[in-house]
Amino acid sequence: MASRTVPVSLPGRSSRVTLGWALFALGLALLLAAVWTVWPYALDAVPAGRKTMSILLTVLGAVSGAFGLAGVASRTKGLIPALLAALLALIAVEALLRAYGVPPGLIPTPTRVVQALWSARAVLLQDARVTFVQETLVGYAAGAVLGILVALAAVRFPFLERGALPYAGLFSSIPIVALAPVIVKAFGLEWTSKAIIVAITVFFPVVVNVVRGLQSANPLLLDLMRTYAVTPAQAFALVRVPSALPFLFNALKVASTLAMIGAIVGEFFGTEGRGLGFRIQIEAGRFNLDIVWAAIVVASVLGIAFYAIIQWIEQRYTGWHASQRSNGRTA
Repeated sequence: MASRTVPVSLPGRSSRVTLGWALFALGLALLLAAVWTVWPYALDAVPAGRKTMSILLTVLGAVSGAFGLAGVASRTKGLIPALLAALLALIAVEALLRAYGVPPGLIPTPTRVVQALWSARAVLLQDARVTFVQETLVGYAAGAVLGILVALAAVRFPFLERGALPYAGLFSSIPIVALAPVIVKAFGLEWTSKAIIVAITVFFPVVVNVVRGLQSANPLLLDLMRTYAVTPAQAFALVRVPSALPFLFNALKVASTLAMIGAIVGEFFGTEGRGLGFRIQIEAGRFNLDIVWAAIVVASVLGIAFYAIIQWIEQRYTGWHASQRSNGRTA
């Protein structure tokens, strides 16, 4: 008589997650109580007793929340653990800044940053449009396209790879802070100078990775294409391009973060009065650090969203590569 396998549930794991959520809720409640303890007072007029109580509640809340988050993260995937950790950190920072009476001109509380995001939303959106749409996206597209074209030429003509490609690694080592003022002085204060900085920043990782990807094609597959009398152009499209796609997307993901950095750094050396980098520089000089942090939050959100879009495109068009890697690990 054939035996049947009965699925066995593991109550230990579910109880661990339940305990984790309970500890996280307790930690969140303690942190909120720490903020409430010092909320009614000005930053420089917190009574000593209230300050001690708030700090104690913050420490207990952070410890309880951390243990709870560890239990939740053991079975929860995606962005939920990261978002929960950010929530705990922001509330703890709010409580500590208020308890110690840190001036807003030095470090603003998260609530002041949120208020600045709302009150200056029109200006920040206009700055984000200039920095992200005009400078980052245009420069990113130009640098990526130019890098792919140069990589194709280097693979097609080996003398270019040996004679010109080493200089790509040399120029990529130049700090963007040293290159940005030269580009701004040469091409003016308009947004095009920052787009050129972004294009240069993106160009080098793209060209190096695409060349490496095109050259990583399986020689056996290339020989098989020649055996079947496939034209060089068809062999290139069927073998070399799929081999280069993972390398290309790795370069594009790295370049997406470098592009935002290049645009903001370029704005530090001269603009027409718009842009997130300009806003950060001007408001920092005025000690309006709540606006500065609001601009940093906007730039961070745009950078993360840009990276996530490229990662989604990579999963959409190179899913076969991920499945091959997983099959290789399980083989």
